[in-house]
Amino acid sequence: MVKIIIIALDPPPNVDEVEWIENRFYELNGLVSGFKIGLPAVLRNGLESYKRIFKDYKGLLIADFKLADIGDIMSMSAEIIKSYGFNAMIAHSFVGYSNAIDKLSKKAKDLGLKLILVVSMSHEGSKEYIDGHLNDFLQIAVKANAWGVVAPATRVDVIRNVRSKVGKDIKILSPGVGAQGADFGSAICNGADYEIIGRSITGAENIKEKATQIIKTIEERVKICRGLQ
Repeated sequence: MVKIIIIALDPPPNVDEVEWIENRFYELNGLVSGFKIGLPAVLRNGLESYKRIFKDYKGLLIADFKLADIGDIMSMSAEIIKSYGFNAMIAHSFVGYSNAIDKLSKKAKDLGLKLILVVSMSHEGSKEYIDGHLNDFLQIAVKANAWGVVAPATRVDVIRNVRSKVGKDIKILSPGVGAQGADFGSAICNGADYEIIGRSITGAENIKEKATQIIKTIEERVKICRGLQ
């Protein structure tokens, strides 16, 4: 079974968030490529709550805090992120390269953190500004030697464009699969390396069974789109 899914661990309202995340981590560990934790869960419970859960985890663990500040501030944030066991972080590319992403890139390299830059987003508002600067953001990602970029599964034309610009050296992580409308496997078929999936799996009654089912669906679709079946 190929690991091509990253799980977005975004707890719903009115749950014990730490327990919710811990349960889903243990159910899915070994099935998926990694996990992504967003800002709301951290703001409510603190980073220490999650360090214990993931302390021995060797897979991809992404701090999805979408850093967007001057380089020195983002670099300090990166040090904190690393100290709590994350091995990857997401930042916005719209802050520019000079005295921003350049410093964050250097800090990420020094710390051994994978730098992932947002170049487009899955919501409609992304078209209002961010998508108009897509090529500029891709140039920043290449210049910064980013490990990966975020491009939406909800607009596969963007994924294809990103892949054509960055080649095979930069990973493409695609949110918007499942609950936001994109079909399972559609992002991978159009050039993404990973599909980020949240509620379709984390909200299921049988989490492991649902994840296994979705992975199989993706694998079958990819075989067809790549002419392997």
